[in-house]
Amino acid sequence: MTSAQLISFARGAPSLDIVDVDGLKAAAVRAFEADPAGVTAYGTSVGYLPLRKWIAEKHGVEADQVLVTNGSLQADALLFEHLVSAGDDVVVEKPTYDRTLLNLRTIGAKVHQVTLDKDGLDVEELRKLLASGVRPKLAHIIPNYQNPAGVTLSADRRRALIALASEYGFTIFEDDPYADIRFRGEKLPSMLSLATESGVEHTVVHASSFTKTVCPGVRVGYLIGPKDLIAPIAKRATNLYISPGMVSEAIVYQFCASGDIDRSIATVCTALGERARLLGAALSEHIPDARFTEPDGGYFLWVELAEDVDVDKLVPAATARGVAVVKGSDFLLEGGRNALRLAYSAVTADQVEEGVRRLAAAIAEVREQG
Repeated sequence: MTSAQLISFARGAPSLDIVDVDGLKAAAVRAFEADPAGVTAYGTSVGYLPLRKWIAEKHGVEADQVLVTNGSLQADALLFEHLVSAGDDVVVEKPTYDRTLLNLRTIGAKVHQVTLDKDGLDVEELRKLLASGVRPKLAHIIPNYQNPAGVTLSADRRRALIALASEYGFTIFEDDPYADIRFRGEKLPSMLSLATESGVEHTVVHASSFTKTVCPGVRVGYLIGPKDLIAPIAKRATNLYISPGMVSEAIVYQFCASGDIDRSIATVCTALGERARLLGAALSEHIPDARFTEPDGGYFLWVELAEDVDVDKLVPAATARGVAVVKGSDFLLEGGRNALRLAYSAVTADQVEEGVRRLAAAIAEVREQG
């Protein structure tokens, strides 16, 4: 690795070395051999039917509660378009995924950010917001290894959030692409399953993706919700694009049905767990005044830097040294001028410490400049 080589903590995507390319090639061959007519046809807007059924079985729902989409971001967009109108109140986390903020503000929603701590969304802060008279149509929640903060919503808060949604009549949008990328700790039940157990399944719509467990290039995500919500969204999808990509969905189906996805998840979890550990150790050594919570899974680590480090100045200084990072302010309606999101998913283990060294040098430069 030369000093000129870019080390990027900017993008939440797996590095090529942890993508099961051979498994995907074999799955593609099986897809075309098993179902050449289905793979090459238009299909329907609900997605490749065998994959739709596999997803339904994974989550314990009926197949007609599932819509397979071109990535989970399209699932987000379809749901936002269906449920949210200009002027509607919407709750999101603080911080939250930058594209969520962009999409909701483009619609014209009135966005309320509710603070995150180490246990996820501050439900008591949300309760006070609701008591003040705010009536959201939707609460967008990333419950597991949140993007960008890396934190996980606790089991108690999941139940409390469902109770609030039921009481105040809003929909929880459980945006959950990282759930399977767990390094340590126990798997928590989804809010979709908890709401179903409580008889209030109408309060939760769930989305996920194969981007983080298979690879981004397949562009396969999905939405799960009540049948009377999925049906009109599927009709809208028909009018937009007739059907999502049958080829990629059939490949993903074969990859999942064969069990290859379990091996892929294990590979990704092992690699990213090591990278997260190395990143935490490097930050502690080279940027000792940085504050962060090492995540239990996922792709991201959120770093709070000292007050005298302005990320608007730091990002170009870091780029000049060959390390890419993302400003915390991108994930907030206001604030974040001393925060960064570091994605460790695409940074191989041998690059982590060098990347942090470069970042530390950029921080020193910013401080010298005042």
